[in-house]
Amino acid sequence: MEKEFLRKYFDRLSAAMIPSDLVLKQLLRAKGEIVSAQRAGSKIVVIGNGGSAAIASHVSVDLTKAAGLKAVNFNEASLLTCLSNDFGYEHGFAKAIEFYGDPGDVLIAISSSGESENILNGVRQAKKLKFRSTITLSGMNSTNPLSKSGDINFWVDSNVYNIIENTHQIWMLSLVDMIVEQFEYSANAPS
Repeated sequence: MEKEFLRKYFDRLSAAMIPSDLVLKQLLRAKGEIVSAQRAGSKIVVIGNGGSAAIASHVSVDLTKAAGLKAVNFNEASLLTCLSNDFGYEHGFAKAIEFYGDPGDVLIAISSSGESENILNGVRQAKKLKFRSTITLSGMNSTNPLSKSGDINFWVDSNVYNIIENTHQIWMLSLVDMIVEQFEYSANAPS
């Protein structure tokens, strides 16, 4: 029984992760936006809640360390709790973007449901500040608000949080490796 569950689970995960031609084109566009922003001296801002926050941290750290890009995320507890307490949870990321964002930056906004109000408000704030572009990652309902709000919108055809989040992570980390232009590199390799 458990073995069958795992087989079905990994079949579903594999089906979600294997990118379509559209996703491949979007990954190439996303790479172009990120690299162009970096060449212009701008930064990459990555936001997400819960598991998506962990992905935001992982991607921003890898973009910085492995790819040599300026990338940040707003997962520092005192920053998030301060801004959420003072401005409302739904405005926490928007306020962080207001304080730390600059015209020409790129926002990567991650929400499994695509309905998180704090993420959607972060996207609105990035547009208001004239970010170069917004890249969104979502799942579940294909017409969720986030899936229509970016310049490049990735959507995972699943209703299972862990399948969506694992797919988001794989796609974003493949983007890092594409920017680094290597399949394998040392953890100590200089960027």
